[in-house]
Amino acid sequence: MLDGLLIGFGVALDPMNLLYVFVGVVVGTAIGVLPGLGPTATIALLLPLTYALDPATAIIMLAGIYYGSMYGGTITSVLLRMPGEAASVVTTFDGYQMAKQGRAGPALGIAAIGSFIGGIVSVIGLAIFAPILANAALAFGPVAMVSLMVLGLLLVTSLGTGSTWKALVMAAVGLLLATVGQDQISGMPRFNFGSASLLDGFDFVAIAMGLFGVGEILHNLEQGGHLHKVAKKVSKILPTRDDAKHSVLPIARGSLLGFFIGILPGGGGVLSSLASYALEKRIAKHPERFGKGAIEGVAGPETANNASSTSAFVPLLVLGIPSNVVLALIFGALLIQGITPGPSLIPQHPEIFWGVVASMVIGNAMLLILNMPMVGVFVQLLRVPMGILVTFAMAIVLIGTFSISNDPFDIWIVLGFGILGWLMKRTGFDPGPLVLAFVLGPILEASVRQSLLISGGDFGVFVSDPIAITIYSALALGIAFVAVRRFRKGRPAILEQARHIPPPTGLLTLRQAKRDDATAGASAEERAGTAEAPPVADEVDDGAGAEERADDVRSK
Repeated sequence: MLDGLLIGFGVALDPMNLLYVFVGVVVGTAIGVLPGLGPTATIALLLPLTYALDPATAIIMLAGIYYGSMYGGTITSVLLRMPGEAASVVTTFDGYQMAKQGRAGPALGIAAIGSFIGGIVSVIGLAIFAPILANAALAFGPVAMVSLMVLGLLLVTSLGTGSTWKALVMAAVGLLLATVGQDQISGMPRFNFGSASLLDGFDFVAIAMGLFGVGEILHNLEQGGHLHKVAKKVSKILPTRDDAKHSVLPIARGSLLGFFIGILPGGGGVLSSLASYALEKRIAKHPERFGKGAIEGVAGPETANNASSTSAFVPLLVLGIPSNVVLALIFGALLIQGITPGPSLIPQHPEIFWGVVASMVIGNAMLLILNMPMVGVFVQLLRVPMGILVTFAMAIVLIGTFSISNDPFDIWIVLGFGILGWLMKRTGFDPGPLVLAFVLGPILEASVRQSLLISGGDFGVFVSDPIAITIYSALALGIAFVAVRRFRKGRPAILEQARHIPPPTGLLTLRQAKRDDATAGASAEERAGTAEAPPVADEVDDGAGAEERADDVRSK
């Protein structure tokens, strides 16, 4: 590990790489401040620039944008109650309340400190666990890779913000798009419809820039994106001693929680920040303070958020499984450079893996140094009119797309997928699963065909490998657990709805007939009782009259 870190810092401390680390964290913070842009669209827009960069330099810059944006979203969450990133939503609960109380400075300060500590803890864990996991993963053959890719594809449901079936539909579309072009083995064209431009398939950059760049721009224009009034100047960034005392344990717990959640495929900033907030509120002596300006509600989630965004590189670089949409784009950037993330990345390209790890230490230190005094500068970005931002972004998209292969056809691909991305936004389909499936599709196809060639066409080979059997068993247990949990969760609602469902028409008619018969019988009895009542009354009256007359006779 020490040798690897020496290699990594040798790469990261190169002047050019230091420059790109700085550019990455500054751009990441800036786009995290601007609501509606985000790291996904930004990385998609900048993918063409990675062609001209060294692979390590390109990934270092993109990684800096990713974890830099995690802190940028905190600024607007605290000051304006407007999260620039989904992972920063939790910060609005207490961060905005602190700002209303005049304590925006300590909230942003503790968020920066917690993000730095969480990032460093996660980098240490990354350096320790990633090589161990990579050595174990070297035992993966084509059959085991098939099971691993199936795992990745099934996990795309966690990337979708809508329903599970919509995420699966998008994954199926992504797999279909991945088959366009020449066959990997026979070289025969597939689904190119006679177009020479599609012989190499759809370009990943064009799809990503269309779905996330142009699609997001169109969506924001449709929403008539506007920003709230910019807050006043922020002062007193450093937290007080009492704030630090209340934040030490939440930061420690958030670091560990965020690291382990980030390792899980499908984990990420949103899940880790929510889990940290729930944990801090549950163990707090005074949970009623949360939601009213408790600094623990800022320190814990922000630490967990940055820790998970760093540790998420473990499944990406070691197993070749991107755990979220942003990492799927970084996965694509590596593929553009001719490097396939997976178990062989560390032994074959140690400068990339250890260079990224070392750059994260430097990048998190830069974030801490820059963001503490420059909060006010980043806030002023909110004054930039939306029209200027849109024009600038569209120029980057079109110029970058054309520069890839100097083919005007790619521009039409970007515009077509941009319209598709906008329609998907309107109809509730998330583009993330499509992009992830498009990236994993070729690897899955190659592994399947290699396995069948090795076995002579015997499909039983897919359940003959111990690693594959273990992964499939874990998948089956996971699916069964989710199904049982959803059934138990939905059962009370089903029973409640069943109480309000009217009975069938025939049964309703039979019940009504019985009620009518009972009513008719009761009416007949009442009429009969009424008819017999007068004689009884007369008899009673006659008896009473006879007794009165007898009393009169006796008295006389």
